[in-house]
Amino acid sequence: MNYIKKNLVSIKKLILEGATLDSLNKRQRNLLEVVKNVYEQQHEMWEKETQSVPQRIVSITQPHIRPIVRGKAGKPTEFGAKLSVSYVDNYIFLDQISWENFNESGELKGQVEKFKQTYGCYPSSVHADRIYRSKANKNWCKESGCDPAPSHGARERAPSRKFSLDLVKTKLKETSETTIAITFLVVNLSQLLRQLFLLLLSFSFINKTLELDERNIITKTYFINLFTAVKVLDLEANYWLLAA
Repeated sequence: MNYIKKNLVSIKKLILEGATLDSLNKRQRNLLEVVKNVYEQQHEMWEKETQSVPQRIVSITQPHIRPIVRGKAGKPTEFGAKLSVSYVDNYIFLDQISWENFNESGELKGQVEKFKQTYGCYPSSVHADRIYRSKANKNWCKESGCDPAPSHGARERAPSRKFSLDLVKTKLKETSETTIAITFLVVNLSQLLRQLFLLLLSFSFINKTLELDERNIITKTYFINLFTAVKVLDLEANYWLLAA
């Protein structure tokens, strides 16, 4: 701390004597400002004998990141963006991105009201994680005609697992938020493509069935070969499988 203070004081004296920071590029000037803020925060915590400070900086190169205490086994504290999303008819909507630690339960009413604005009515049921199912939120859902129910956790964590949302490596706040938003766009496009594929498959299947039905040559072998060819049926596993 003393070494950092000494260097910052030296820089300030040089500027007062007429020196400028023009020779520094934008990144270097930003890093200098971050170092000043980190020193001030650390000094404040030392004086107040505390372990926390508002908007605490934990990364020099990513000053927008905040520590988020989760209390999970092995990962009591996490770092990164905190998201609030809604899941409607197999599509995921990104409602909020924040680098600050916020209470998700306060977002439920806004998300449900947004659903009403979009579709003209409240959802028949609201499936949410435990943190959203506070007494106040449950009462509000019942008053609005929504049935509060447990979440489909595995389904809603699919973007993080399948589309590597937990592996975002961008450094800047803006590029990180853009990457996260694009990830959800890809998730929804993937779902749309899957639905279109199954729709085209069903049309093809119906037309082909009508054609063969007129010839009276539809057999069990025909169906097996048809679905195996388009990878809807996995003969080795011996069960029906949606093409991905």
